[in-house]
Amino acid sequence: MKARIAVLPGDGIGPEVVREALGCLDRIADLGGHTFVCQALPVGGAALDACGDPLPASTLEACLASDAVLLGAVGHPRFDANPNPLKPETGLLRLRAGLGVYANLRPAFVHPMLAGASPLREEIVRGTDMMIVRELAGGLYFAEPRSLTAERGVNTLAYARFEVERIARAAFEAARGRRRRVTSVDKANVLESSQLWRTVVKEVAADYPDVALDHLYVDACAMAIVTRPASFDVILTDNMFGDILSDEASVLTGGLGMLPSASLGGAVALFEPVHGSAPDLAGQDVANPFGAILSAAMLLRHALGLAAEAAALEAAVYDVLASGRGTRDLAVPRATLGTAEAGEAVRAALVPRLQGIPA
Repeated sequence: MKARIAVLPGDGIGPEVVREALGCLDRIADLGGHTFVCQALPVGGAALDACGDPLPASTLEACLASDAVLLGAVGHPRFDANPNPLKPETGLLRLRAGLGVYANLRPAFVHPMLAGASPLREEIVRGTDMMIVRELAGGLYFAEPRSLTAERGVNTLAYARFEVERIARAAFEAARGRRRRVTSVDKANVLESSQLWRTVVKEVAADYPDVALDHLYVDACAMAIVTRPASFDVILTDNMFGDILSDEASVLTGGLGMLPSASLGGAVALFEPVHGSAPDLAGQDVANPFGAILSAAMLLRHALGLAAEAAALEAAVYDVLASGRGTRDLAVPRATLGTAEAGEAVRAALVPRLQGIPA
């Protein structure tokens, strides 16, 4: 396979964790006979420093000409006082809109070695393996009107039928590859947008008789994630609820640096770790690269169709954890690996995992 990958290292620890993910992709390419042409591009604070725009037109154009986009992280406190159009996070929102992605897949898997690292009791989190499917292109973050004055701030929560239908189908398709259960999360007892959401999700469910569907209000779901997280398979929810619930679920795994994500449905898919830019850790070789590496695995699976290579890369990460090794943010016996060492440990574990995969 030959593929073009747009690489957006971004800010803070983004360049460091992306470097390790690219190293894993390079190893897969070398051993499998693939060619991955990677082009580094500015976004976020790095782009603001370079040209005064958090998403330069040249970056978006290059992303749209690629087969996939791999992002590190965006954001830095020194831009907090900027007007919204000149904030790093605005570059990310514009990137998602420009790519047309609308389905954000955020898996939260508790590795047995990390079950004891969760703030919840081990017996509660053991066996947790959920996928949060978050609507990414609509809702409160994008709908109009919106305004801000000294006396009043206004945002609008709105969803059209087609927006709910397409994200619902993404969730049901994801469930078919897992344990065939979807929990749709809304606030239909008080919000009209949620009432439409629930109606459309029920209609879509009729096309998936092999997938069980249940509904939860978002507050009940938030409680259930910390009391019975292993009971969830696929959680389907809107943009804001998904943003909040996925961060809540990430805490269960023993480390925010463990979680990948994929944003699908548009012209080109976007892959990024869930963690932020953590500028206070930048340049110290202490950041956890596993989330970025697992995001690269999702890229292999969802963008390039290399499912076997994706599974091998995921298994290599879990082999490192099973050996008791990890970065300092993880509660494993040998939490002594730096960012580069952790990446190299995964690459070493990857080689035997790739054996037997046809080139």
